[in-house]
Amino acid sequence: MIISIARRCHGSSRPIRLAALLLGCALAGVGRAAETVSSAVTFVFTSDVHYGLTRGSFRGVGNVESQVVNAAMVKKINGLPATRLPDDGGLHAGRPVGPVDFTIITGDFSNREELYPVHIQSASVSWGQFEQGFIHALTLRGPDGQPAPLLLVPGNHDATNAIGSWSKMVPDTDATPMAGIYNRMMHPATPLTKDTYSYATDKIQFARDFGGAHCIFLTIWPDSVARAWIEADLKTVPATTPVFLFCHDMPDIDARHLTNPNGKHDINDKDKFENLVADVCADGPMSDGPTLIEQRGLAALLKAHRNIVGYFHGHSNWNEFYTWKGPDGDLALNTFRADSPMKGKFSGKDESKLSFQVVVFDTAAHTLTARECLWNSKGAADTDATPVAWGSSETVSIAVR
Repeated sequence: MIISIARRCHGSSRPIRLAALLLGCALAGVGRAAETVSSAVTFVFTSDVHYGLTRGSFRGVGNVESQVVNAAMVKKINGLPATRLPDDGGLHAGRPVGPVDFTIITGDFSNREELYPVHIQSASVSWGQFEQGFIHALTLRGPDGQPAPLLLVPGNHDATNAIGSWSKMVPDTDATPMAGIYNRMMHPATPLTKDTYSYATDKIQFARDFGGAHCIFLTIWPDSVARAWIEADLKTVPATTPVFLFCHDMPDIDARHLTNPNGKHDINDKDKFENLVADVCADGPMSDGPTLIEQRGLAALLKAHRNIVGYFHGHSNWNEFYTWKGPDGDLALNTFRADSPMKGKFSGKDESKLSFQVVVFDTAAHTLTARECLWNSKGAADTDATPVAWGSSETVSIAVR
């Protein structure tokens, strides 16, 4: 029999959602009970690495380039296997992280190549730096001893570089990151280039299975086109299998990313829509307006597929574990927001708050624990040799209801 009991969020007094545990388990024994489970999957989650930007300060130096900051983060990620998880009562509490099944980055590998106010380097240069900084530098290995997969979905900056922007960019378009992501994730027979890639037709949407969970990876947000693909994909997935969604935007999508509802529905500096998802904005003519109608489309998908139990995203750039209740307050979706090493809402001003997430889930125990890993916790005094610290954590149920 499965019961639910309340627990505190490590590092916070905020009440958290309930973890599904075996009847008779005492709260003090939660972590130890989880240690006996062999089916757990561990992954690293980060977002918005924004090659092409500079940080105002990092480790006592001003105006530090993205490749320097990201290289420091990657070194901390590579050191995870021997790092002990905190004694927070979650899955694998107090144990070394050990093998990592995969790493996921939810977009914005390149910054928008804007001319003003500061000329940002081309997307091609940024993608080359990402390849060197992540693809060639990550050394994590999975339980089988093989290199852990690095999974990628694009962000709004990557997509805008491919199709153009209402702000001036130099060059006007550069689809190198989108082609690079497509080639790595979709494995076409003939690799695409920045000249042959088409944002309209070369869709980056794929699924992978890990530890009994079905993980779906999408471009920007689950719009109507992506939802149709998800519906088809889930026909082959048992309704009892937990499903996680990974994409760039939060569930309450940024209106700017919808297709322009005005005039010619184009990208222009008056309306300032970015035309990154298929859905035309139905909530009104303003690019900074609400997106309730679009959110209801996503909510309908979630209600039809109760086994979608987790949603991971970037874009808004701070660490948060929260429940998305939907536009009408009738949902309870476990949602996880990642910090950015270059544009963090809080870590941008306080580098000791720089973080990525280490996530452990177990479909047999119906439980997931997400932990905030503070990888530069000493701030300006931090070095590559400084151990990581642990911030907040949350354990949630991934039982299918």
